Amino acid sequence: MGTGGAANHAVLEEALLASRTELTTVALRRISPGSGTGMVELLSRLGIAILPNTAGCHSRAEAVLTAQLAREALETDLVKLEVIADDKTLLPDPVELLDAAQVLVADGFSVLAYTNDDPILARRLEDAGVAAVMPLGSPIGTGLGIINPHNIEMIASAAGVPVVLDAGVGTASDAALAMELGCDAVLLASAVTRADDPVAMATAMRHAVIAGRHARRAGRIPKRFWANASSPDRDRT
Repeated sequence: MGTGGAANHAVLEEALLASRTELTTVALRRISPGSGTGMVELLSRLGIAILPNTAGCHSRAEAVLTAQLAREALETDLVKLEVIADDKTLLPDPVELLDAAQVLVADGFSVLAYTNDDPILARRLEDAGVAAVMPLGSPIGTGLGIINPHNIEMIASAAGVPVVLDAGVGTASDAALAMELGCDAVLLASAVTRADDPVAMATAMRHAVIAGRHARRAGRIPKRFWANASSPDRDRT
């Protein structure tokens, strides 16, 4: 679960606990270690690991510098790599993203790359050595859910690294669908932090991810054009 958009730390703390998340993204600008009141201290107290991200970066150079600063501040090689094309769509810039991923992997980072729902780009990122690919369901903060489930399933079925659905989740059914499509996890923030009741929504998301995972493992029945009676008809005369 991400931390962006929360009304205050008290509500965020309750939502994080309700979600049972084990890893939380934090933008570098929100990191203030040693202040005693910052995000780092809150997450440390809750025992939740921090995944710094490069939110707001628009180029390889910006993203690489931000990742390096986060590593110094938090003493971690983990980074969620975001390189945004523009501030209106907030869509990833595939060229700058791939370039930045290659630089950071070579510099020893474990890169979790926020990417478009493009199976080819996901494969290129994996080839570059990222630790996980994080395709968007729809643009950040839109709540539109998974616009292209076919592409998400293609990415998940072909990937040799974990696939985390990231961005666009609006409600619990979106999170469940991501898991049913084969994703290994779901990252969300606005769907919880901007909900009318963030704590209740965080709880719903937790149950949705679990349900979706169980459904994926169970195996759904195939879709059919015609009806297919569930009860045998051998006793009919």
